[in-house]
Amino acid sequence: MLRLTGISVCFGDLRVLESVDLAVGEGEIVALLGSSGSGKTTLLRVIAGLLRPDGGTVSWGEVDLAAVPTHRRGFGLVFQDFALFPHLDVGANVAFGIADLPPAERARRVSEELERVGLSGFDRRPVGRLSGGQAQRVAVARSLAPRPRLLLLDEPLGSLDRTLRRELAADLGIALRSAAIPALHVTHDPAEAFAIADRVALIDGGRVIRSGTPEKVWSAPGTEAAARLLGLTSVVDVTVDREGVHLGSTGGRRARALVREDGVRLSPDGPVAGTVERAVFHGPGYLLTVRVAGGVLAVASSVPVAENTEVRLVVDPSAFTLLDG
Repeated sequence: MLRLTGISVCFGDLRVLESVDLAVGEGEIVALLGSSGSGKTTLLRVIAGLLRPDGGTVSWGEVDLAAVPTHRRGFGLVFQDFALFPHLDVGANVAFGIADLPPAERARRVSEELERVGLSGFDRRPVGRLSGGQAQRVAVARSLAPRPRLLLLDEPLGSLDRTLRRELAADLGIALRSAAIPALHVTHDPAEAFAIADRVALIDGGRVIRSGTPEKVWSAPGTEAAARLLGLTSVVDVTVDREGVHLGSTGGRRARALVREDGVRLSPDGPVAGTVERAVFHGPGYLLTVRVAGGVLAVASSVPVAENTEVRLVVDPSAFTLLDG
């Protein structure tokens, strides 16, 4: 339905987007995952018609949207700052974009969308009495009420605390699927992207570097840059030979590999030597950063280990995922 082909944007000498290809299919939720400055919000502005690209096309079906202004594209927008109208109650905020409907239909639509986001009965609640999570739910309901043909969400949960963000991410995914409206969700949080999306596109340096289902992207990020966007930092030099993959870069074919945290453990007689660079309390235990030949590994430990301590490790051969390049 939505198709981006070769989208490029420059701000002076700075190239923000470079030859971006991306599509959102019928009823599909796509998460655009990238760090600050990666170009993800710029791409959203191009899709919305708020910014004209220097190259490439934005199409809806077979229609090129270059000459279609923002208000005629039929896209809904949800922002991080909610942008609710403080002088209107919740119901009036949700009804803002459907003023042309008959009163009875408008009231039914408001009730339906508030129920969809878990706020039934909030019609008369002043927006000043809403929590941050409730305000974001109202913003989503307001965007869904006009039945947009595509919903664009720009870091909608970014201002919320981590626990609430994860709770709302799951609820948001349910609400979007219930409404059967395709969506492009911009975020910097991998957990949020996985909770919401049918497909995740990783953007780095203005390019989409990986795209696929959450399971596929997580299990096979492809490149070191993609792995780091996913929060996977155990990337090391390895040797590949007929016997498999081994730490270090002596003999055989040299490569870079991601090492899964659950495939590494401390062991007094482990074959791999390392030095603890950092130990951080992490939930029920500690997460160690251990320097080994060829890189660093994240290692879970039930007890703290002092920095500069020499340790021995066991690395499961199945924990390696070879990276491109």
